[in-house]
Amino acid sequence: MNKLSRLLTILAMTAAIPMAAHAIGSAQAKESAAAQKPAAGAMADGEVKKIDKDAGKMTIKHGPLVNLDMPPMTMVFRVKDAAMLDQVKPGDQIKFSVEKINGALTVTALQAGK
Repeated sequence: MNKLSRLLTILAMTAAIPMAAHAIGSAQAKESAAAQKPAAGAMADGEVKKIDKDAGKMTIKHGPLVNLDMPPMTMVFRVKDAAMLDQVKPGDQIKFSVEKINGALTVTALQAGK
């Protein structure tokens, strides 16, 4: 019985090695994919179309928003800080970051074009 117990232990350990290697490989693949995904605050190009200071919003014609997997379009965004609305005017080219905050797409960073 002692030899049978040892044999079963060796077989169980041998079977566990490929499973552990697979788990490590999967974890490394996930880390690699996460590293390649753009940061949440990645900057996108856009053009200010309209500013609504009373509502704390701006309309932007933008290129792809990679971090949100969104194609180019024109849409209205909230701004994280109302002071951002004083930095630009309609027609300005900008770089900006958007994040989903409390369910609303919100401009979190803004750079006026030069």
